[in-house]
Amino acid sequence: MGDVAIVFGGTGGLGAGCVRALGRDWQTVAIGYRRARDKAADLARDLLPGSTGFPVECDVSDPASVQAAVALVSQQCGQIGTAIFASGCDIEQPYISEITSDEWRRVIETEVLGFTHVLAALIPVFRQQKKGNFVAVTSMANTRYIVGDALSAVPKAAIETLSRGVAKEEGRHGIRCNTVAPGAMASGLGERYMVEKFTPEFWAGFRKSIPLRDFGTADDIGEAVAFFASERARYLTGQTLIVDGGYTL
Repeated sequence: MGDVAIVFGGTGGLGAGCVRALGRDWQTVAIGYRRARDKAADLARDLLPGSTGFPVECDVSDPASVQAAVALVSQQCGQIGTAIFASGCDIEQPYISEITSDEWRRVIETEVLGFTHVLAALIPVFRQQKKGNFVAVTSMANTRYIVGDALSAVPKAAIETLSRGVAKEEGRHGIRCNTVAPGAMASGLGERYMVEKFTPEFWAGFRKSIPLRDFGTADDIGEAVAFFASERARYLTGQTLIVDGGYTL
């Protein structure tokens, strides 16, 4: 079991799945939240015996907030061994021609710049330790584009590029960086889409287009993230694991 894992966006649908899975491998899981402190506290209480949850307030779009969160977790919990980036925006699915500058700015500031703020805060820490790893949650839409998914896919593509860059530049310091790309999820934002968008018949047809004939869950993503974050993946870096039931085949 490792020392400390920190999950940025830990109270989101997929982030919560990451927190639960990491609780099996890490002594402490720091649960980053922006507003949902009560949810972070609930997740902390629900971790398996032997793992402690530590809610920490953090706005990833603010570099000072990220630095403060990392400093607090390091001081209160100990050496951070892995950082999970699961932050995202609650977005709609407009065509590219309909997306406003404000909508682009929001996802870029939260996701792309947010990830760079996490990297800036923790790469020096991991270099000093001579070990550490990052795992970012992205999207299978970077492999198979879904109409209306640009607000999700574009920032996630940038995150995947940044991850490969970090893997290549920082490997000599013992730092790994990988990404997990979810497919259609019945958790988080995907769950809302299934309730509010399209018809039950549409989603039944979508399910049939997935080779495994099922939608994924937050726990499916958490398992993949926990694997990349662990020593079981010690020789994997710069990789993207697509968790989509085979949809992108």
